[in-house]
Parts: sequence; structure tokens; C-alpha cells
Amino acid sequence: MVPQRRSNGTTDSHAGGPARPLSSEDVAALYDGLAAQYDRWDWANRLFSGPLRKRAFADAGGRVLDVACGAGTNFRYLPPTAQLVGVDISDEMVEAARDELDAIGRGGTVYRMDAQALQFPDDSFDTVVSALSTCTFPDPVAALSEMARVCRPDGRVLLLEHGRSDVELVGRFQDWRADAHYERHGCRWTQDPLAHFEAADLTVVESESFLLGMITVIEARPGSA
Repeated sequence: MVPQRRSNGTTDSHAGGPARPLSSEDVAALYDGLAAQYDRWDWANRLFSGPLRKRAFADAGGRVLDVACGAGTNFRYLPPTAQLVGVDISDEMVEAARDELDAIGRGGTVYRMDAQALQFPDDSFDTVVSALSTCTFPDPVAALSEMARVCRPDGRVLLLEHGRSDVELVGRFQDWRADAHYERHGCRWTQDPLAHFEAADLTVVESESFLLGMITVIEARPGSA
């Protein structure tokens, strides 16, 4: 039987049921273990996702916060004039992101921080960016609401997200592999990233889908419609 999608992006099947939801501490430990692998394959990540990251983030301006920055893959696609701050919950990813800043020769600061409880005052940033992250947050709405809180009222939240393909054959494959993928990567790859905005204090201004509907570029602004 094809697993049935749940509203939170996890799956349910007769082959053992949904994967156990990961806590923030679980996600941190998981990505500590994956950091070296991500570093080795960063060239492939850039080859695949670089053009989409550039499309999503090339005009990010002012003081920019990169939430769940991982190994710093977004950094080279941000304007050189951006005042960059990155945060990630994984210690190993934070170190990798700091190494990336050195490697590309740009200024910036990276902190270890939970996206669901950002340690910045309200209205601290002109632009907030994040890539392929809402699928990993234990509470995506909380993380998006924090992005809205720390973004200036006239600022922007720019996201590059992925989810279930709108090509049914591909989507069914994702459904079939959803539990295994979540267990290995902490990633709910059958999510609908736009659905999270319904409960967050953000209004989607524009969204555009790519790659059979699996990738979505989103521009949002703080505040409800």
C-alpha cells in the first residue's frame, strides 16, 4: 500500500508506521554526524542547487540572517555587501560554516542556535534566508514565526524549500521512501512547504516551483495577510 501523507509531512504505512519525530537535540546530533559527509559532497550540492540558491537569495540586502545555515552553502550566493549572520543547531555544521566563510573570503559570524528560539531581539535583520530547512525543524511553524519576529516589518523572508512532487509517480516514490529518508536525514521530503505559512506570522508574497514541483522558491513578509 502507498503510504498516506499526513499534514505535518510524515507518513503512515503498514510497514511499521511513521518514523519517530525527532527533537531539536536529535536533529543536532544527526547533523553533527552528517557534517563531514555534507562537506565532502558540497561541490555536488552547489552544482545541483547553486542556480536555485542564487535565484532565491541574490538580492538579499542589509543585515542578513541565514537560519539553519548548515555548512554555509548559501553564503557564496548572497551579495558581497550583505552583513551576514548564520545560525545552525549543529556544532559541527557551525564549524563547517565558519570554515566556508574563510574559504570564500567574506566576513560574517556564525552561531550555534535553535531556529525555533532565535536569540536575537525583534526586528534585528533586514532579510532572513533559509534553504531546505523547514523539512527538518521539529516545529516548522515555530521556526517560521521566529524568522518573522527577528525580521524588520518592512524586511523580507526568502526561502528555498523542497517537498512532495506534483508529478504523481515521483510523489508516490517519495511517499514510499519517506520514513527511511526521515530516519536517515531528519527530512520530511513529502511536506508542503507553503502549508506552514498558514499558521505563521508571515505572508507569502510570491512563490515559484521547479524540478517537477519538488523545489519551491518563496518570498514572504512579516505579518498576516
